Amino acid sequence: MPTEEAAARVRQLFEATIGLHRKVAEGSLDAVTQAAAVIREAQAAGGKLLIFGNGGSAADAQHMAAELVNRFQRERDALAALALTTDTSLLTSIANDYSFDRVFVRQIEALGRAGDVALGITTSGASASVVSALEAARSRGLKTIALTGRDGGAAGRAADIHVNVPHESTARVQEVHLTLIHAICELVEAD
Repeated sequence: MPTEEAAARVRQLFEATIGLHRKVAEGSLDAVTQAAAVIREAQAAGGKLLIFGNGGSAADAQHMAAELVNRFQRERDALAALALTTDTSLLTSIANDYSFDRVFVRQIEALGRAGDVALGITTSGASASVVSALEAARSRGLKTIALTGRDGGAAGRAADIHVNVPHESTARVQEVHLTLIHAICELVEAD
């Protein structure tokens, strides 16, 4: 691909993600502020945040947990947050003994308590492992948050709070998801 054509393609990618960021920013941000408030309330009461997703969303779950356990923008006490995507022995044993759809459910059953928060991330809104975990968390008395793309699908319907990025491109949705994760982290650690 010629250099000029490649540069034009990169500009198009930037314009697409800037446009989607603008669309989300100009829409209602109530779900984002509600998500942060629920996480803050759980933390203040001694609860924890359990975060999960597949593929790039698994990386986002780990990123969010790191921002909260360590620190995001300022020095503060550590916050209880755990990505359910990091223990390969646990994930593979559950997937092998049950099915991949239960890799997060079993962890919710083991670690989730009423008053905790479960945050599932899925760009399609249809990841069976995420939907199942949100349903299990809700049935156990956890507050549930879905961070989705497209129309939110089953994950959006399974959650108490639905933060949606209405777009079909997984890459563009993931880019906005990261901004939303940072916004939630900033609100959670605000004075």
